[in-house]
Amino acid sequence: MLDGMEAALLALDTTGRVTHWNERATRLLGWPAAQAVGREGLGGWLVRDADADDITRRLLSVLRTAPGGPNGPSRQTREIPLFRADGSRVLMRATTTAVRDAEGRPVGVYCAFGEALAQLDLERNLALSDALLGDAPFGMLLVDPDLRTVAVNGRAASALSVAQVDMLGEPLAEFITAGLDELESALEHTLAGQPPREPVELWLTLRDDQLGAGPAPFGAGPTEERRCLVSGFLQLGSPVTGDPVPLGVAWVFQDATQAKRVGQGAARQRFRDSQLSRAARAAADCADPLDAAVLHLHYALPGFAEHALLDVTGEGGGLVRIAESPGTFAGRESTRGLVIRYRAGHPALQAVDCAVPVRATGGVSRSAWAQDHRWPADAEHALCVPLRSRGRVLGALTFLRGAGRRPFDRLDAAYGEEVALRVGAAIDLSRLLGGC
Repeated sequence: MLDGMEAALLALDTTGRVTHWNERATRLLGWPAAQAVGREGLGGWLVRDADADDITRRLLSVLRTAPGGPNGPSRQTREIPLFRADGSRVLMRATTTAVRDAEGRPVGVYCAFGEALAQLDLERNLALSDALLGDAPFGMLLVDPDLRTVAVNGRAASALSVAQVDMLGEPLAEFITAGLDELESALEHTLAGQPPREPVELWLTLRDDQLGAGPAPFGAGPTEERRCLVSGFLQLGSPVTGDPVPLGVAWVFQDATQAKRVGQGAARQRFRDSQLSRAARAAADCADPLDAAVLHLHYALPGFAEHALLDVTGEGGGLVRIAESPGTFAGRESTRGLVIRYRAGHPALQAVDCAVPVRATGGVSRSAWAQDHRWPADAEHALCVPLRSRGRVLGALTFLRGAGRRPFDRLDAAYGEEVALRVGAAIDLSRLLGGC
């Protein structure tokens, strides 16, 4: 049994005589058991003569400790220098354990030892693993070769909106929908020994049942499901065996969602400001103020909405369509110059009556929603903004989005108001000149 141990081991009786010496100790130091067992003391062969008494005393000091007594534990760890059979000297990290007979009297000690640097490396690796899976400032998730979660730290569980215990043993498909293919591809390439060389940005969508319930604050938009995780992947192999089969993959990531959202928002704002500036320069060259208003619609649509409707108040009340973009809605006949008979409570009428932007969403749950509102059939999200000039409301500007886009939020409403102010000024000027 002693020869089958992975650790080198020797045993001493109470006088310091070597009573046991295993095969691992022979491989580590070169002394065969036949030369080691039976020696009286360690001096002259395993340690220097000058150090022999002190080292033997330190190894046997564990015998002076009663099991569970107040003088210390019945196991001690210390570092001692030992000689190899070839005369070289090496620092060993030794753990001594007291051996007692049936009556509790000490009969000797077992000393398990290994190279101090190797032991320290092992302890550092274990400490590093504990730290990474503890309170690390980034997410750490370990999967086995079947891509099932075997360990996860708190930061990773928080980023994925899942309790740590709920993830153990489960495939990642239980928690992630969109983006799962890219993640599993990176994990499989890492298992095959071809991990990504650089950190990669993964946009993942979490399952709906993982997100917190409850309404979002006004203007905040829908609950955010997507996460941007800057990820790295490490193949895990056994340091003990030469088995080429990996143990799994460590997925290390940082949740960069907020930073990416801020960056996207800043880029979107720069683009919108650029569009407003371009529209103003183009409108300055228009002889007809109504043409300038339509130009503002065209410049506002890219990256913002699919359709824009321009309705102004008519002489008999109600709203009259004077422009729409793009053109005639993919083949529909133009409604320009016609009175649009919106039903009571229509968002455009609310925007005119209250002089505030009105947002509306339907379409998905109500198939006739767009038709009921006299909008194109593909419309699912709407933003109606009042046209104001010189303290009066001149009509409503409606922006429409389709199913592939998110609903309008508060920032979108602010941009819509910026466009509406310019369109309203152009409409007012056109009326002063005898136009619409």
